[in-house]
Amino acid sequence: MTGQFLSIPGSEAWTEVKPLQAGWSHDRKYVVTADDQTFLLRVFAGEFFERRKREFDALQALRTLPIATTKPIAFGWCDHGRCCYTLMTWLDGSDAAAVLSTLNLEEQYRLGREAGRTMSRIHAIPTPEDQPNWTQFYNDKIDRKLTAYVRCGIHVEGAEQIIAFIEEQRGLLKDRPQSLQHGDYHCGNMVITKEKMIGIIDFDRMDYGDPWEEFNRISWCAGVSPAFASGRINGYFDNQIPETFFPLMALYMATNMISSIPWAIDYGAGEVDVMKREIKKAMDAYDHFQNVVPKWYQR
Repeated sequence: MTGQFLSIPGSEAWTEVKPLQAGWSHDRKYVVTADDQTFLLRVFAGEFFERRKREFDALQALRTLPIATTKPIAFGWCDHGRCCYTLMTWLDGSDAAAVLSTLNLEEQYRLGREAGRTMSRIHAIPTPEDQPNWTQFYNDKIDRKLTAYVRCGIHVEGAEQIIAFIEEQRGLLKDRPQSLQHGDYHCGNMVITKEKMIGIIDFDRMDYGDPWEEFNRISWCAGVSPAFASGRINGYFDNQIPETFFPLMALYMATNMISSIPWAIDYGAGEVDVMKREIKKAMDAYDHFQNVVPKWYQR
């Protein structure tokens, strides 16, 4: 066992620690084996201690939910106080984004409904009492994202239409409720277990906010399986979809689209091109925001 792990309680019983190269986060991930059990270890720079401690405390609520997710076990300092860590349960399964296309449409839709129901259970966890007002918070977020796009110097075809739609729809943010959010809810952060059930992983972007904001990355699901993405919506609402949902989802999608370009710059020109292609797909799905129900959606 290397010195960076020795201060973690129980690490003396670990029989194997394998680096895990996955995801976009900047932390270090490891698959830990001990007594025929497997765990997920995440190691962060010490400067993130307070933030990760808040996340760990918030995720304790997952332990009581009847859903398949990674759940928190331990948190603390490691590597002689230079880093902090989170130890989570391991959720065994295959990458949902890779498996979905191999299944028939009925199975894709069923798993999508399950993902929607799971998300609704996560959203049953309330926010802290001191949570900022959502209307002001998200409007400020929109302003920052629009400014970042303008300043990044990269032009995206259709950006003017995206920005105009965002400005027209800001009123939808008024009086929205808030809850715990996964923070990055799409099929890339899901696994399909051997029992053919959906499991949710990677809560490292956990946050609080409007539960419907969690649909802002659903286009990644739709790109893999429109049936799965449709099932997510129908399962979340148990087929009783509120009238205001699709316009608000489109607002969150548009905001996420325009912010993806300055975000991608740090990852290189290739990732910027990926985001441009994703924006084009989303613009086609929304008919350049002439419609608020995406073309891929199936009732």
